[in-house]
Amino acid sequence: MPDIRRFQPGDWPAVWSILEPVFRAGDTYAVDMEVSEEAARKLWVTSPTATFVFRDQGEILGTYYIKPNHAGPGSHVCNCGYVVPPGARGRGIATAMCKHSQEEAVRLEFRAMQYNLVASTNRGAVRLWEKLGFEKVGTLPGAFRHPHEGYVDAFVMFKQLQK
Repeated sequence: MPDIRRFQPGDWPAVWSILEPVFRAGDTYAVDMEVSEEAARKLWVTSPTATFVFRDQGEILGTYYIKPNHAGPGSHVCNCGYVVPPGARGRGIATAMCKHSQEEAVRLEFRAMQYNLVASTNRGAVRLWEKLGFEKVGTLPGAFRHPHEGYVDAFVMFKQLQK
């Protein structure tokens, strides 16, 4: 039975094995493609408010983090990042993690969720976020430097979670 639980220190090798190829590909995350493992751990585990893993039969098949998008007057809006390895895609893992993150966001008293830089070429993610109620509230022309497609648009996507 699949479950989503908080990250535990022993999860890092599995989480890094999921993050590293995605970050190195450079086609979905605005992360240095040469990011060190230490810097990636800080980005994904140390800095966020919380990090979670999706497990099925004890195997970690996805991960996400949640954190305030901004400090001070913007701290009621959270930001999340999700990664599912290519071999586990199409099984509803990202959907489950996004739904879980929205519940967690409300529990943490965030009022909205914002994705700051969704590459327009990441069509699967854009479709999924829209299906789950996120709206494109802005287009940033040429804001994402895709390693194969060059400068592509990026979307700011937003969802109100509570009034």
